[in-house]
Amino acid sequence: MKQTVATLIAKTLDQAGVKRIWGVTGDSLNGLSDSLHRMGTIEWLGTRHEEVAAFAAGAEAQLTGELAVCAGSCGPGNLHLINGLFDCHRNHVPVLAIAAHIPSSEIGSGYFQETHPQELFRECSHYCELVSNPEQLPRVLEIAMRKAILNRGVSVVVLPGDVALRMAPEDAEVVWQTPALPLVQPPMSELNRLAETLNGAKNITLMCGSGCAGAHDEVVKLAELLQAPIVHALRGKEHIEWDNPYSVGMTGLIGFSSGYHAMMNADTLVLLGTQFPYRAFYPTNATIVQVDINPGSIGAHCPVNMALVGDIKTTLAALLPQLEAKSDDKFLNKALEHYRSARQDLDSLATCNDNQPIHPQYLAQQISRYADDDAIFTCDVGTPTVWAARYLKMNGKRRLLGSFNHGSMANAMPQAIGAQATAPDKQVVALCGDGGFTMLMGDFLSLAQLQLPVKVVVFNNSVLGFVAMEMKAGGYLTDGTDLHNPDFAAIANAAGIKGFRVEKASELDAALQAMLAHPGRRCWTW
Repeated sequence: MKQTVATLIAKTLDQAGVKRIWGVTGDSLNGLSDSLHRMGTIEWLGTRHEEVAAFAAGAEAQLTGELAVCAGSCGPGNLHLINGLFDCHRNHVPVLAIAAHIPSSEIGSGYFQETHPQELFRECSHYCELVSNPEQLPRVLEIAMRKAILNRGVSVVVLPGDVALRMAPEDAEVVWQTPALPLVQPPMSELNRLAETLNGAKNITLMCGSGCAGAHDEVVKLAELLQAPIVHALRGKEHIEWDNPYSVGMTGLIGFSSGYHAMMNADTLVLLGTQFPYRAFYPTNATIVQVDINPGSIGAHCPVNMALVGDIKTTLAALLPQLEAKSDDKFLNKALEHYRSARQDLDSLATCNDNQPIHPQYLAQQISRYADDDAIFTCDVGTPTVWAARYLKMNGKRRLLGSFNHGSMANAMPQAIGAQATAPDKQVVALCGDGGFTMLMGDFLSLAQLQLPVKVVVFNNSVLGFVAMEMKAGGYLTDGTDLHNPDFAAIANAAGIKGFRVEKASELDAALQAMLAHPGRRCWTW
């Protein structure tokens, strides 16, 4: 069968279950764009900036666990993907990036828009390969897709525009099988050794990250047997904190004092599916055990006394029968009491007072109160992440997405775009900082054009808030942190999105309820 390379790629993606491709089109992508249009089964969702396309694809992959795809044209086009792809890669979500390239005969000549994508994308991908000959397909594409899925990260296929328009081999067949992720369990000898360690320990604390997804019940049962407080990292919040009588909050730079002390006072610390990076928050005199599906994560941020490679749910299911139930709950109760006090202190800051500017703590608390039980939240890096971590309540159905490993500004709205397109029946709320929102504000127009009913909340305090706080804490002047902002509500209305501004705390509840109930796109600023 005669078909172009671009058509073969489109058919392969379709058979793999890809529903949409995010990107900004360009002449080097013409072959792919035309093939997608003719086939009609994969939607092209255009953004105004390629970085937004990568963030959106990452959100799609994080919500579904399935392969998501973004694309950029040659040179500057695919170069704009890189920051978003770094976020995808560090979030361990399966994303394929199609990086179009200059004409193959011009590579190495310093041609217009020439870059070297294989070098540029190497650090933010598991696999990056140039397709210079149609005979490489569909094999290279299938390898890239499998590596993205099985290695949980980004793959990049570099495709010169002229190669995409060439004829594919006549015998090329699309026979795609989506690989299932393996269930990995440590050897029983290691589990028995871990059980012996835990059975002999007195004050045990569990520290849980995003690797605990799907293992909520097993983690809680482990805490019950060990009478152990559970601390979570930021990415573990949505998976662990709900329906959990052993939770003592988060630790880290924006965490709770209760989480910090539960770890510091432990004689045995068990790290479950977390790459928590801050060394100052690890105890120095405790036995540390780390369980993680990724061997490269083990011991990366603190020395460990015992290392087990395995997924958390499978590992704990095998470990639990080997454990002896503990009855001494003094350490646990002390940690829980500390948590209740810390929680009360945080809640006391979320107050309604018209004599002061609206407290962001109160705003975040009320968003959590009125949002749907299965809402999807995204939050910008900086103070919106602080308020989301401390005041949004998870329940096992809600999701919380952010740039929690890569730490990029401007992630919230792009991730909300990806989330809403992926889950059109869910309420999606983007908690945006004024700095982050304005960094990629052009894609506010994508919300209107794609008709996505995302609720955008802009924390408008006219300053790069978290940066300013860090500067003050370090004894520096806050030079360069002030922002001169426009009227965001007016911009929203000009874009065809309902926008309004709230300045009094007493008007907040009614405004939030109206925003969240609105069936269309809405931007709300305070």
